[in-house]
Amino acid sequence: MARVTVEDCIDKVDNRFELVLLASHRARLISQGASITVDRDNDKNPVVALREIADETLSPDDLKEDLIHSLQKHVEVDEPEPDPASLIADDATTAVIDEDEDQPETIAFDRMSEEELLAGIEGLVPPEKSDDY
Repeated sequence: MARVTVEDCIDKVDNRFELVLLASHRARLISQGASITVDRDNDKNPVVALREIADETLSPDDLKEDLIHSLQKHVEVDEPEPDPASLIADDATTAVIDEDEDQPETIAFDRMSEEELLAGIEGLVPPEKSDDY
């Protein structure tokens, strides 16, 4: 088979730089033992990767996803978030069962006015400076 060029692949992947990234990633996968989808014809791994992209035996989108996952160090798992209304209700009233009674009690958190907060901040003393820093 004739040598594959970038022009053969540019209609599959619009950006030449992205094409190089995808083909190099695929060539690394082939060198690690991944099965190839075209005949090798005594070609090296980068040429085989470009031929696979040109012949559309591999989807560029799948290669891109695989490249992204190979570069990620931490993969977040999407977990469903709790309903915001239930969080507000849980924070507003918390029930605690008393050992003597079976009736739940409502705990009210301390509330501080803005004036009390500012008075507390003004009463703070800055730490002494030392030469250790």
